Amino acid sequence: MKLAIRSRTRLRRNARLAALGTRVGIGHASTAARKIFAGAKRREELSRARELQTAEQIVNELGNMKGALMKLGQMASYLDEGLPEPFRLALAQLQTNAPPMSHELVEAVIMQDLGASISDIFVEFDRDPIAAASIGQVHRALAKQPDGTLLAVAVKVQYPGVAEAIAADLRTADLLGALLAFGFKSLNPQEMVEEIKERLTEELDYEQEARHQMLFHDFYRDHPFIHIPAVVPHLSASHVLTSELVEGATWAEMLTWDQNERNQVGEAIFRFVFRSLYRFRAFNGDPHPGNYLFHRNGRVTFLDFGLVKHFSIAEMDAFQGMVKAAAIDNDVAEFRRIIEVAGMLSPDAPVTTEDAGEYFSHFYEPVRESRVMTWSGEYASSIVRHTFDRTSPIAQYSTVPRAFVFIQRINLGLYALLGQLGAIGNYRLMAEELWPMTNSAASTPMGEQEEEWLRLRANG
Repeated sequence: MKLAIRSRTRLRRNARLAALGTRVGIGHASTAARKIFAGAKRREELSRARELQTAEQIVNELGNMKGALMKLGQMASYLDEGLPEPFRLALAQLQTNAPPMSHELVEAVIMQDLGASISDIFVEFDRDPIAAASIGQVHRALAKQPDGTLLAVAVKVQYPGVAEAIAADLRTADLLGALLAFGFKSLNPQEMVEEIKERLTEELDYEQEARHQMLFHDFYRDHPFIHIPAVVPHLSASHVLTSELVEGATWAEMLTWDQNERNQVGEAIFRFVFRSLYRFRAFNGDPHPGNYLFHRNGRVTFLDFGLVKHFSIAEMDAFQGMVKAAAIDNDVAEFRRIIEVAGMLSPDAPVTTEDAGEYFSHFYEPVRESRVMTWSGEYASSIVRHTFDRTSPIAQYSTVPRAFVFIQRINLGLYALLGQLGAIGNYRLMAEELWPMTNSAASTPMGEQEEEWLRLRANG
């Protein structure tokens, strides 16, 4: 009888997912975390009446509000202006905030993971979460360091049951494929689904996220305008992640700054994306405005390293080869050869090389020539629309190989952010500083700062 009830429950859940009618809560972990870090007082009072008091309540809530589809939704939620109508409507259903779990449950998770009570570990701990998030919630705290000094920290605590909820969705790969099919009607989404499943599964492991964050923190140590919060390893575990507390402006607050400040922000994000890709061969697969905190003079703090993609040397060679052929050499024949080898275009596709080059090269337009350009929301949306437009004859012979799933996500995310900033700059010259095949001299004051950082880093 119990088995039958569980089966019916699972079928009902799958039916809701397939219909995209589920009310999935995504109070995005980092989006909300920026509010926590942005000031000494939390921005909103979270109603105690909505607290989830027990693990069972959380599991039930997850069954209705959370899961892998929610994560897909938040990955594309701010690109919606350029998305197809069915996809945009589906994403609109993935924007409900989740209620926070009770302090007693937070205490239980911390006790289980860190082996001691909150009062034994932290000098102060804000009982109310600053953010209720997609797979966890974040608290402000004051921790005692091993040397006795005090450190203001952000403590992210994972919801009990979220791993099981997402795992249940990931076992239903056909439903994930159905969601993707809204935007990629002519594609076989199998490789895309597999890549997304692997990355989302990794995101549940806070120990792995801590390792990712420490790698980025070490790589960008002492950088003049890119800051990664330090992890507190002895206060982090599988379901608890503690890192230094950072205060800064939110995305919305930063957008009120003058255009010169916004240009610097755009340059900092651009440099972070492509230096990480080309020099570190890794990047956060979920770039989002809520993952950043902003400081004056272009300094940006980057948060949330749960969804990190590491690229192989062969994959980076393919990416760089495409850039060289499309943006530097303007060699469409070589470009076609590379995308065929990479699996983006069928080798026997009955399309001209020129048409193939035109179709796939939209991503490179901002860096194809040296010019000062002004990004706009309309321009960024046009690139998104082009990416999701499967009506072109070339689209019938193209797909998105696994290695390119998050590259496209990163590019689309970056372009959307630059469009919202209305960023102005010569992005070709900036790119030439970052491309390994050009490695040009600094073209901006921020580039000069980074050039000096690289020199000091090389000299130890």
